[in-house]
Amino acid sequence: MANRGKGYGPPLGNISEAVGNTPLVKISDRICPAAVVLSSPPSSRASFLSNPLSSVKDRLALAIIETAEKNGTLKPGQTVVEATSGNTGIAVAMMCVTMAEPFSIERRKIMRMLGAKVIVTPKAGKGTGMVEKAVELAEKNGGFSKVFLAQFHYDTTGPEIINDLDGVAKLDYWVTGYGTGGTFHGAGKYIKEKSPDTKIVLAEPQAANLIGSGIATERNADGSPASSHPAFKAHPIQGWTPDFIPLVLEKGLDLKLQDEMVEIPSTAGVEMSQALARKEGILTGISGGSTMWAAVETAKKAPEGSVLVAMLPDTGERYLSTPLFADVKAEMNEEELAIARSTPSWILEP
Repeated sequence: MANRGKGYGPPLGNISEAVGNTPLVKISDRICPAAVVLSSPPSSRASFLSNPLSSVKDRLALAIIETAEKNGTLKPGQTVVEATSGNTGIAVAMMCVTMAEPFSIERRKIMRMLGAKVIVTPKAGKGTGMVEKAVELAEKNGGFSKVFLAQFHYDTTGPEIINDLDGVAKLDYWVTGYGTGGTFHGAGKYIKEKSPDTKIVLAEPQAANLIGSGIATERNADGSPASSHPAFKAHPIQGWTPDFIPLVLEKGLDLKLQDEMVEIPSTAGVEMSQALARKEGILTGISGGSTMWAAVETAKKAPEGSVLVAMLPDTGERYLSTPLFADVKAEMNEEELAIARSTPSWILEP
């Protein structure tokens, strides 16, 4: 049992110092009987401290701001402009945005709570429209429009995974989805360098199998997407797989980091997220459920005793207005009412 009274350590200088060192949690056979699956969850106490706004994107935002300040790209008084599905924008707002219309209301409110201006682009424009608006706003207002970075995941996420298993177990599989592709590229590169036998499994929605299609994204001279990818269709995994293959993801694919691809059925992420909450006490979003589903499917085919690590990107509280919580009611159901009425203190409303 962890030493719960040990404390975190001396007070931090600021919230950015809390980013990193997310714990691994073993998943029981209630979810995955075929192999040992370790997850890096957003919802445990330690992970809230290590990712203070409950998303792996906290790492990315820290890297963006620190790198831009050091190289002079981001100057005092400039505005940071971010095209986001929500989690990166929330993290950027913490460290110092445009987002597409379909993304959850919770994410917009959190960004505004943190002081960000949230410009919502029409859903018809998809991810490419969101990026285009961010570039336009940055150019018009003299803002700083960031580029996605993999180096921070190479420097932190990859080493954390390898170090946590050092002397404990051999890492047989690392399973992840992709949004910008920075986690896959950065952490995947480090893992392959330190553990060449580890198989990297990359997951994407079945409805939007951009990588599986074998069709490249057409690009402008600056590397941004020139048009929406022909294989893209709307899918329920917020933060995953925009309607183009991000450049940092493409560069990771060019390095041949992935060994296997898994396509996620449309309802699988929601169902697995709900199972993780009810059976493991891990509250993760649809992307986390989708990643775990890919890990479980991989474990079913893996040799007995294999060790898999799955990345769970964010917390389920970002999804209250999405299909993840569609069947979760605020009022008591008949079973709960029966329990309430089973003891003397129950008082009927007039």
